[in-house]
Amino acid sequence: MTIDVQAIADLGPADRTAFFERDAGIEAVRGDVREIVERVREEGDVAVREFTSEFDGVEVGNLEITDECERAYDEIDAEIREAIETAATNVRKFHDAQLPEDWREEFGDGRTLGRRFRPIDRVGVYVPGGSAAYPSSAIMGVVPAVVAGVDHVSVVTPPADDVNPVTLAAIHAAGADAVYSVGGAQAIAGLAYGTETITRVQKIVGPGNKWVTAAKAEVRGDVEIDFLAGPSEIVVVADETADPDLVAAELLAQAEHDPNASVVAVTADEATADEIAAAVDDGVDAREREDVIREALANDASGVLHARSMSEAILFTEEYAPEHLSIIADDDESLLDRIDSAGSVFLGPHTPVAAGDYASGTNHVLPTDGGARVTGGLSVETFLRSTTVQRLSAGGLADLGETITTLADAEGLEAHAESVRTRLDRLENDRDR
Repeated sequence: MTIDVQAIADLGPADRTAFFERDAGIEAVRGDVREIVERVREEGDVAVREFTSEFDGVEVGNLEITDECERAYDEIDAEIREAIETAATNVRKFHDAQLPEDWREEFGDGRTLGRRFRPIDRVGVYVPGGSAAYPSSAIMGVVPAVVAGVDHVSVVTPPADDVNPVTLAAIHAAGADAVYSVGGAQAIAGLAYGTETITRVQKIVGPGNKWVTAAKAEVRGDVEIDFLAGPSEIVVVADETADPDLVAAELLAQAEHDPNASVVAVTADEATADEIAAAVDDGVDAREREDVIREALANDASGVLHARSMSEAILFTEEYAPEHLSIIADDDESLLDRIDSAGSVFLGPHTPVAAGDYASGTNHVLPTDGGARVTGGLSVETFLRSTTVQRLSAGGLADLGETITTLADAEGLEAHAESVRTRLDRLENDRDR
């Protein structure tokens, strides 16, 4: 059997640690990444080119390839171009719906309070690439930034002797302003600190390998980031009505991402658990990335779990806080109501995770390693900053005056209290005239 069937009740401390304390594996490369980041910060393009030659085996001519993206868009197969445009349109519509409106409200007691939203000026998007094609990551990273109104969106994507034109075309379709042929930790450093060629940004988003993730951790503080994302992961919650082949298909799909991917199915029906494991076993041989899938299925954080009840299955899932949550069950909506921590949720037998990966419109840049307990995936809000706005009338200040001065005095901040008393004294003097 390629994937273990275990009872949740039988999981020991080491088993639970494997499931609930997943990490991106970045500590092993932090020292090397720190050196790369510092050299790019100090030497700019020279260091970027040197590391690109060393790690990617490519001697890059022009680091900026914005024009190549436009040419690629015009030259790719029309069917692929149409698929890119359909996906980008769906993602754009979903993110358009997220745009918040500025607001002000009068509270009837002299207070007018509100909130306004403005885009970040400059952001950087990491798009995995090289010889592989990840047009979906380009769309997911760039489109929300454009929708938010970011003034300048830079994209970095790894070089290759022939960078896949589908990725380049998608970057153009998504609306990037500048594109650079650089990947890895050196790309993150270039975005964070700027080089002679690469525009310095204020925030960096997008998925990458452990070198990219470690670099994001290293530059955090000098530049904002979205989050530290690790290998792909999924939990499928299934009941006895679920088709085991569909559950197995979801596990195999996420397993093919990475040997370190974590894939879990949990069900309260023991027979269903066995059938899912058997379906996974039957399906591995037919997959092109069989070797990668087998490694992922063998991870300590992967398995088919049998719960004593659906409540136990829900408790496990909530503690796991998966990047992707698929619910294939007769009462999927009621089960969803009981789960708060998940990056993206896929309900029902006709909603594969691949739909969200590519074209349904939701974003596939999502928190991993339990990050869904405290944050959500990439969205328009990722690229916005908010400002609160307030105005007090004379009466409003008079009504709040005693509350403010009492608290300021209690904190020992006499000047704060005096800034209020000065105004109140003037209002009193004006009334006496």
